[in-house]
Formats: sequence, structure tokens, C-alpha cells
Amino acid sequence: MTEPAPPDKLKRRAAHARGLAAEARAAALLTALGFAVLAQRVRTPAGEIDLIVRRDDLLVFCEVKLRADLAGAAFSLQPRQRRRIAAAAEAFLAAHPELCHLDMRFDVVLLARTGAAEHLAGAFELET
Repeated sequence: MTEPAPPDKLKRRAAHARGLAAEARAAALLTALGFAVLAQRVRTPAGEIDLIVRRDDLLVFCEVKLRADLAGAAFSLQPRQRRRIAAAAEAFLAAHPELCHLDMRFDVVLLARTGAAEHLAGAFELET
């Protein structure tokens, strides 16, 4: 007979499942806006990008934030995380030079546990 998983492992599993569901919701929202999902949960040496989508000549690196409400989701994207996402985008582009000619943008999809969603196009700029 196997022992039940420790509470911290159960919490991690639940958080992982919530993250996957949130990213699927965000992907559906962006698809409805005419974007094609190129990649999800892209891991680079610099960090992870939740979604990479494209519409025509626009390539978007998108962060997904799920919190109790939209304000909490918006507040959760801190400058350090924006820098990490930008560095991860640079690493992704280095591995995919065929996409470098496209216009690029950093978006955020905010999700609330109530079901509310908001797409923030051009949510932040690349910091130099």
C-alpha cells in the first residue's frame, strides 16, 4: 500500500494544474483574437515564457497571471519578472532566428478565479 503524498507535494500539484488551466484559458482567448499559438511553456536558460503567439507579422511573448481578481493579477507582474521574460524572449529568438524579422511585443493575460479575463497588449517594453 502506498502512502499518501505529503501536503506540500499536493499543493505543488494543484498549483501546476491551475497554471496549466490558466494558460489554456489564455491560449483560447488569444486564439479568439486571431493569434496562432506557436509554443507554450517555453523553457530557456533565462527563464520560462508562458505563451508565444503570432498574428500576421506580429510575434507576442505572453505572460499569464491568475489570481483571485484581475487587480491582484496585474499587481503580480513585477519588474524583475518582466526582465526575466525579456531575457527569455531574447534566448528564444537566438534559437529561432527565422522569427527575428517579425514585429514583437510583450503582452499579459490577466485571469481571475471568478472567470474574468483581460488581455493587455503591449503590457511592458523591453528594458535596456
